[in-house]
Amino acid sequence: MSLLSEFKEFALKGNVMDLAIGVIIGGAFGKITTSLVEDIMMPLFAALMGGRMDFSNLLLPLAPVPAGVPLTYAALKAAGVPVLAYGNFITIVINFIILAFIIFMLVKVMNRLRRQSEAQVIEEQPSEEVQLLREISAKLDRR
Repeated sequence: MSLLSEFKEFALKGNVMDLAIGVIIGGAFGKITTSLVEDIMMPLFAALMGGRMDFSNLLLPLAPVPAGVPLTYAALKAAGVPVLAYGNFITIVINFIILAFIIFMLVKVMNRLRRQSEAQVIEEQPSEEVQLLREISAKLDRR
């Protein structure tokens, strides 16, 4: 088998394709979650906290700030000032918690559906005793 045909067999296996699709969908889902956190959750959280809270500008400059440079993340980075951007970290942690909760809920629903499907299959199959009685009856009918 040639190297090209082996690679083609590997790349076109179901598991590899499923993984690739999962990574692509996961990336898109990550963008949706980021938007949910930054555009919906954080403004609501800021409103509940009694003001306009922008976590992205919660930072600590690690060097002297040049005169005239505002204390915002973008301005400090543009000025070359190293910053400890703990506000961005808070946003990413909240993003992770929301994403983990959503995935947990999806897995919970999928497990419930799988258990219902398995229970339905089990109910459709006759019990072992009924199967044995049917076999005995079939053997007696053949005599």
